[in-house]
Amino acid sequence: ESRPSLPAEMEQAIAAGSDGLLDRVFELVAQEITLADPLWSENIALHSLNADSFSEAWFAKRQQHNPFHWALDNLEEVERNKRARYTVPWRYAILRLHEAVQAMVPHLNDHDRERFKNGLARVFIDCYAAIPSESIRRLLALREAGVITILALGHDYEMAVEQQKTVITSEQNRYTFDVFIDARGQKPLKNKDLPFLHLREQLLATGEEIPEVGDDYTLREPPEVRGRIAFAAIPWLMHDQPFVQGITACAEIGAAIAK
Repeated sequence: ESRPSLPAEMEQAIAAGSDGLLDRVFELVAQEITLADPLWSENIALHSLNADSFSEAWFAKRQQHNPFHWALDNLEEVERNKRARYTVPWRYAILRLHEAVQAMVPHLNDHDRERFKNGLARVFIDCYAAIPSESIRRLLALREAGVITILALGHDYEMAVEQQKTVITSEQNRYTFDVFIDARGQKPLKNKDLPFLHLREQLLATGEEIPEVGDDYTLREPPEVRGRIAFAAIPWLMHDQPFVQGITACAEIGAAIAK
């Protein structure tokens, strides 16, 4: 379990202000991981990493292997751990930490918010977005049958959805698909993206880019809708709650609105 002092330490880190907040929180994260799994922390040289380089170290070994070979090895490890009823300490520590760390996100300055999105957030998302073993077995079977393959696009690519096809252009290649299923998940949206015209105009008139909601998820602004409209649309909450897409978080939101 996390140290009992962690919530108070997280509050202190936030109270110290936006400047340096991400780095202060990463120090707390590193302490928790080291306490949970000293050996893994030593192997990854956690003491030498920071809020930016931690994600690079996290993905480094995986990027050196064929993704299907990695998936097979990982599946075998997971099955061994299930049979032995063994919980991987460092993985469980990071899984627990994502909720504690999320509290800092609304307080980050623009520079650190971008650093968080490109670094530490990717680690947390990778850790909690677990895929059932059966799904991995099916993917491996499809690959063995020659049905699927993986194309690495990199970070810089464009996607054009046309009437009869979808075209994806990366730095080095161009791919055309007759049928394309976009399963990248939800992305953060702003007030200007809201499909309801009148409400969109009201929210834009506040001068804010994202809606401000209370603990019960009702809108705080503008005054004419305050407390009258519950706004729990996930893409508009993700700016300040980047890990809000999970089933547990959605259940908590529903319970808060239902009170």
